Amino acid sequence: MITKVKGTQDFIDTSLLNFITTQSIKHLKEYNFNQIETPIIEHTELFKRSLGLHTDVVSKEMFLISSKDEDSICLRPEVTAPAVRAFIENNIQQLPWKVFIIGPMFRYERPQKGRFRQFHQIDIEIIGTSSIMQDALLIKMLDELFKNKFKLNNYTLLLNFLGCYQDREKFNEVLKKFLDSVSDKICSNCIERKTKNPLRIYDCKVPTCIEIYKNAPSTTDYLCTHCKQEWDLLQNTIESISVPFKHSKTLVRGLDYYDKTVFEFSSTDLGAQNAFCGGGRYDRLVKEIDSNKDQPAVGAAIGIERLMLLLENKKDLPIAKQSDLNLILPLSPKQHTLALSLANALHSSSYAADILTANDSFNWTIDVLFEEDSSVKSLMRKANKMGAKFCLILGDEEESNKEVTVKNMITGEEKKIHQTNLIEYLKLCNFLDRLPKPEKK
Repeated sequence: MITKVKGTQDFIDTSLLNFITTQSIKHLKEYNFNQIETPIIEHTELFKRSLGLHTDVVSKEMFLISSKDEDSICLRPEVTAPAVRAFIENNIQQLPWKVFIIGPMFRYERPQKGRFRQFHQIDIEIIGTSSIMQDALLIKMLDELFKNKFKLNNYTLLLNFLGCYQDREKFNEVLKKFLDSVSDKICSNCIERKTKNPLRIYDCKVPTCIEIYKNAPSTTDYLCTHCKQEWDLLQNTIESISVPFKHSKTLVRGLDYYDKTVFEFSSTDLGAQNAFCGGGRYDRLVKEIDSNKDQPAVGAAIGIERLMLLLENKKDLPIAKQSDLNLILPLSPKQHTLALSLANALHSSSYAADILTANDSFNWTIDVLFEEDSSVKSLMRKANKMGAKFCLILGDEEESNKEVTVKNMITGEEKKIHQTNLIEYLKLCNFLDRLPKPEKK
């Protein structure tokens, strides 16, 4: 047997997945975001230039694709850089450009709970704004989505401020000195990061390193005057719009393009991989990709698989159930044409309908095929397994009288209805089902 590729998954029931995407799309459009699509394959150079050569994503996790062209291409590991590429390539003039992308990303890493090699994100970008108020608005919008649309309450917003490019350069020197003082206690990966990209030491998952970095210097202590004012404004604004947060001085996010604001929404219900949304400001990314342009921007990404883990056991979500099934049962081939006509009428009136013939249920009902009326019994058994609400039986008598026998599979009630009155009868039954039931004395 050929199985799925390691680190991927099948969505056999997509009801929760569809609920998350539908609610997110509705919420984002209320905040004036437009949905766009970008390819899942991009030039590898796009991510080398935007994410940084020494990030784990570029150095270890890229799915590269052999190409006949000289340029290497890859499956996208994230979608902020492609969104910026689309902004530049399509010469977008209307600013700020507020867009979102929903789709799969690909990273070669060790699969574990909530982390896959093919995973899905809701990516949100605001390109062409330098206002820190947009950062606060984005965070508030996300908090409203998680709290009100998804009914989450056990999560924390972590917030940090990296400062501008000059602040980061200055802080890197301070951090290197700190790392020199503890170099005999940190892991070999952090020793390498100290030289190539000091901020990446905060990505380390080794417990001893994590403990040491609690005493490391904080980026917010080395901000220039303007960035310090923006950091204070961001905190005050988020507090004023009633979004609780914690300052996490070790939060830097895993990609090189971030500057100034960085944030994560995390939940202890997820275990070790506890972040289900993260983002921040990237004021230099447009210029990194196209040196002729420069546009400040801020964005975020929601991990759909991790959000599904948080929502899978919640009972208070208005997740749309599959429509009640009306199953048409022609008792002989003579009624097949009539069954097709009846199904078409139901579909035209937006009713879920399917046709089940005796041959469809033969294999698993072979033990009852020789009983009296076994064809009807076998059809009913399968209809029950399929979760049909109504069975619409068409036999010789029904065909002759232009009727259909409607059997309620919940109550067992049967009633003959003229075929022209079927839609109205089903409408009445569904209306009566929605009425409040009288209390039993």
